[in-house]
Amino acid sequence: MGRALAGIWTLAIPALGPDSGLLAAAVLTAAAALFAVLLVSRAAASRPTAAPLLARATALRESTRKAAYLPLRDPGAAGRPRPRAPGQ
Repeated sequence: MGRALAGIWTLAIPALGPDSGLLAAAVLTAAAALFAVLLVSRAAASRPTAAPLLARATALRESTRKAAYLPLRDPGAAGRPRPRAPGQ
């Protein structure tokens, strides 16, 4: 990437001589582009992503689907002794 930029710069230097206003325009354009990239990267870094929340919601939804149905136990069912009350 650096070699490509150096090659482009080498080709552009004769056209962007000190007598032409193109050098000033190129410098201002490059500065504005760098400033825009910095602003966008700072805004993206300060904004929290929703990926962890989506992953957590998806995992909870899948675990809910996979949960087995556990019937409630009937303490008065035949074949099982009833638990005694404390103190008796």
